[in-house]
Order: sequence, then structure tokens, then C-alpha cells
Amino acid sequence: MNEDDRTVARERIIESMEQSAEVYGLSRSAGRIYGVLYFSKEPLSIPDLVEETGYAKSTISNVTRTLTRIGLIHRRSSEGGGRRVQYSAEREIWFILQDVFQQYVQREIQTTLRTIQRAQAQLPEDSETETEQIEKLQQTYEDLQEIVTLASSFTAAELREALESYDR
Repeated sequence: MNEDDRTVARERIIESMEQSAEVYGLSRSAGRIYGVLYFSKEPLSIPDLVEETGYAKSTISNVTRTLTRIGLIHRRSSEGGGRRVQYSAEREIWFILQDVFQQYVQREIQTTLRTIQRAQAQLPEDSETETEQIEKLQQTYEDLQEIVTLASSFTAAELREALESYDR
């Protein structure tokens, strides 16, 4: 693979990261900045990111603050005690997914379960069909909550090993 092929492949992946960022409620610029940092061999400063992405310094500053807060990138002072801050990407994707499970998916499941419980309390006693449907839905969400909790508590290797050892 020559350098042009590598550049094209890298750009395709970064574009995919931009799209994924939108799915998770982040901006496309967050996906691009994360992608640039992911492929960078060394930490990058805000001026480096401005040069790499073409975004304004204010955009880079805002996005790096958000990405740092949610754990997708890490902030550190430059070597030698300089004042320039540098950023690097969290490359352990499973760690990131576990965080997403815990922060967003769990919260959504809990919200839905509370809504289901409120709906059950409001149903008239003669609503057998609706009651049965809601109970099935509640069980599905409770199962999903258990799966997310389990998936969040294991490393990817541990989860893979457990799934491979499971005999149907």
C-alpha cells in the first residue's frame, strides 16, 4: 500500500468517525478531531489541530474541551513543562463503548423503565392485552439493562471469552 492509498483509507475512516459522532450527539467536527488525533503518532496542540483540520481555533478549543470531558481524548501539558497543551486520542475503543453504555444507554433504559412503570399504574384494571404487552416490554428492557451492566463490567477479552465458552 503506497502513501496515497494510506491517506485515502485514513480519510475514509475519519469521515466515518464524523458520521458516528453525529449518531452519539456530537458534532461532525468532534468526529474529525478525534479521528485526526487517533491517527496521529504523537499528541497534537490546538495550533496543530487547526492546521490538520482547517477548523477555527475556537472550534478546536470547544471540541477538545468536550472530547476531554467525555474521555475520548486526553489533555496534557507539553513536554519540558511548556505552557502549550497537547491532546491524544483514547485508543481503547472498548473503554469508550463501556463509557457510552454507562452514561447514555443505561440512562435511556432507566428512563424508559420509569415510563413503563408509570403507564402500568395508569392502566385500567380491565386492560389485559395492554398490561400483557407492557409487561413484555418491561421484561425486555430489564433484560437489556442486565446485558448492558454485564457488558460494561468486563474487558472485551473477558466478554469474548465468556461468549465463546457459552455452549448453547
